[in-house]
Amino acid sequence: MVIWGNEKMMTTPELASRYYALMLENKRAQIVDELYAQDIVCKEPEHAIAMGISTITVGLEAVKAKAKARAAMVAEIHGDYCSEPLIAGHFFSVVLGRDLTLKGKPRMSLQEIGVFEVKDGKIVTEQFFY
Repeated sequence: MVIWGNEKMMTTPELASRYYALMLENKRAQIVDELYAQDIVCKEPEHAIAMGISTITVGLEAVKAKAKARAAMVAEIHGDYCSEPLIAGHFFSVVLGRDLTLKGKPRMSLQEIGVFEVKDGKIVTEQFFY
């Protein structure tokens, strides 16, 4: 842990470990509240537009609103997983997967890679590849 002024900040490996632990407990909202910077930038691939998902979301409240909107589309989650993080400098990545049924859609399996940038003990960018 790094001390910046009077504030203790997690290093990238510590933050990645905390992210992983919370994902294993399915505490996604806590990840956002605890680990994300106020000015977080979330990047989705260009083809996400076809699914009604914006490619760039900026700010903690906007990311929370996007997550809430996506959760409202889900009829049932049958299972999910998160790989252990890989860490390189100020970045870490995980493989995320979900077996789910969206409202009005057939059951599907989704898989993506999430890449996260850490600065001053918080996640400042997240980018998803799927």
